[in-house]
Amino acid sequence: MATVRREIDIEAAAADVWEIISDFSTGPQRMAPGLVTDCRLDTPEVRVVTFANGTVARERLIGIDHHTRRLAFSIIGDTVHPTHDNASMEVIVSAHNRTHFVFIHDVLPNELATPMGAAMDHAILTLKRAMEES
Repeated sequence: MATVRREIDIEAAAADVWEIISDFSTGPQRMAPGLVTDCRLDTPEVRVVTFANGTVARERLIGIDHHTRRLAFSIIGDTVHPTHDNASMEVIVSAHNRTHFVFIHDVLPNELATPMGAAMDHAILTLKRAMEES
């Protein structure tokens, strides 16, 4: 199984970053506008995320832990068909009103790691830019 891990420091309060990440219904579009062109709830625990390149991912909410500021979800289909996927995003308080953001995807087949990694790179840089400019 491939593990894709991305981490970044953001010059913004963890509470502000968490407000976006914890929003299961619109968080992806708010996190990465331009990369994510649409995000809607299919059911209270399943969202449909559409990317600018036409990829559509149906994602199931695994859990939201507001105390640890961790969101977990799994891609369960649409135009992306992993045999296994588990993803998490964690917002960690850092010194001087900064945030350390960790985004992890465990995925099978391994070949999905490269496109997922590229999307994750774009998403975290977009989040950093948006949070630091606001």
